[in-house]
Amino acid sequence: MNTYTKYWFLEGFNLFSKLGRITMMHMCEILEMDNIDKGTSIELLKNDKKSIFFLKKGTVKIIDTYSNHVKYIVKKGNIFGELSLYNEQDSLQEQAIALEDCVICYIEADRMDRIMQKHTSLKNGVLKIYGTRIKKLERRLQDLLYKDSHTRIKEFIIDYINEFGEEKDTKIVAKNLLSHKDIANLTNTSRQTVNNVMSTLRKNNIIDYTSQHILISKKK
Repeated sequence: MNTYTKYWFLEGFNLFSKLGRITMMHMCEILEMDNIDKGTSIELLKNDKKSIFFLKKGTVKIIDTYSNHVKYIVKKGNIFGELSLYNEQDSLQEQAIALEDCVICYIEADRMDRIMQKHTSLKNGVLKIYGTRIKKLERRLQDLLYKDSHTRIKEFIIDYINEFGEEKDTKIVAKNLLSHKDIANLTNTSRQTVNNVMSTLRKNNIIDYTSQHILISKKK
């Protein structure tokens, strides 16, 4: 893939908005680009070296290989694999799986770290993403302690639609990419409980869903 195609790829990332064109072009020269089919596992370790990934198209779920539970979901315009920059041992326990057809670029973690040391805006941007994910994990722990399973599932589904959905007329519509098992992992509940709660939410006209989409009404 030529350098200018990769430049187009990175232009859509807020993370790189403060980098100059020369720095961006330098990154493009060392980036690798790939198309990933839905359901495919993305190798976080390339040639025995850890990499940082930029997701241009699609959605990816990150799984803790120790527990086989979903840790978080990554949408287009975001990065993953950044844990290798801060916690090398924990990064070995992550697996990424494409929830739909994806387009990614990736760069070796060591190279990314050297670029970050030269550009404070990039370093701060990656730290912010890492910090946000830590806060989400902490929130899940707090929810486990103080909220019942019905509330955790309901709030997760509404947050998911708002984050991953698009406004269409009077609705916010998101692709229905997560299985009930995935939602159970993310809310520390059971698959049967997720099924019951989602059925109740649909019955009460709070959400609606098909095998393809899940939606809520926009707030007035």
